[in-house]
Amino acid sequence: MNSLIQIKVLIGLVGIFVLMGVANSDIPRLPNGKPDLSGRYNISTRTPYTRPASFGDRAYLTEEEAKAIEEKSRAAKEWGAAKSDPNRSAPKGGNIGAYNDFFFEWGDTAFKIDGKYRTSIIVEPKNGQLPPVTEYGKRRWQTSTKYEWPNERTGSKNGSAWWMETKDEPYNGPESRNLGDRCIMTGVATYAIMSLPYNNVKTIVQTDDHMMLNIEWMHFTRVFRMNDEHRPENIMSLAGDSIGWWEGDTAVIESTNFMMERAQPMSDYRLIEKFTPTEGGLIYYFRVEDPGYEAPYAGEMFWPRSDDYNYEFACHEGNYSMTNILRGARVQEQLP
Repeated sequence: MNSLIQIKVLIGLVGIFVLMGVANSDIPRLPNGKPDLSGRYNISTRTPYTRPASFGDRAYLTEEEAKAIEEKSRAAKEWGAAKSDPNRSAPKGGNIGAYNDFFFEWGDTAFKIDGKYRTSIIVEPKNGQLPPVTEYGKRRWQTSTKYEWPNERTGSKNGSAWWMETKDEPYNGPESRNLGDRCIMTGVATYAIMSLPYNNVKTIVQTDDHMMLNIEWMHFTRVFRMNDEHRPENIMSLAGDSIGWWEGDTAVIESTNFMMERAQPMSDYRLIEKFTPTEGGLIYYFRVEDPGYEAPYAGEMFWPRSDDYNYEFACHEGNYSMTNILRGARVQEQLP
């Protein structure tokens, strides 16, 4: 390599390091020099969690494909905001639909990372799909607290109080309902985090030795202890036991000691999350090691900073639903 080429290479490297220094200097920092990730992030996005099969192993959208998603989103909003016909007939099949579109926040477009639109949030496996479920995973799903139970069973006595015959306990009390019915936590909004139809604001508050992540969906709060050790395995919680450390400007969080509903342990479930500050927000990475799947899986999202506030997740609006679910079951049990 001649001297002129060496000089050009040296100038190029200096330029890169200068740009990195400028970028790093723009990151808000705590007095201890670590990035200050505190703030609010609205993670609503049109980027799908798993990749549509038509994309195969293709990881990125073209600009035209991303524009089409944005146009489709705009059209869906216009359709959802249209006034309903007051003279329309009742919906068929008893399906009355959901909230008005005004209450949803699906996002407007797909997100970019490193200047490219992703075809999915899942990046591992390479096909953007979740790995196959193991036999253990199937059993775990079958034994978990059900969200729905059928209202009728052929040949049941006492009206449709079939649980009196089968000895199931779907309506014994609040504790026999799932966490969603009880307005306690929704797993996919809490760990590993994904974009949902609404209440997508996440709030981070940070000190030298702790990070707090408040989830707008059901107001669940996770606390990460920085530079600490995990608690004993028998001390579990719904969102696990979380410790963290810094790798450069990236906060790495490891969570273990998860439990399912009714204090059932989620054995060997391990979650790694990374929060990396970038222009306009942060990159959120997660990797899940779950014996319920045949292999680990990982994903990545852009979390844009937001001026939006966390809104109330009213859930049952006074929890009347729980009272009425249990009251209805008691009435059915009294029927001849």
